[in-house]
Amino acid sequence: MGTREQVIRAVTAGAEARRRGDRPSTCPYPRDSLLRSAWIRGYTRAAPPAPGREDDQ
Repeated sequence: MGTREQVIRAVTAGAEARRRGDRPSTCPYPRDSLLRSAWIRGYTRAAPPAPGREDDQ
């Protein structure tokens, strides 16, 4: 398990990867890592809203 700071960095790195257009498979963390979950969370949150769903945010 990562420290709070590591988790925040992983979320931020995932969001930055999404904005650069990187694929989700570029996540640097192993499958069983909490930091992988955090990275993917950041990656997912950085996605543009689905058409017609702007009100859901």
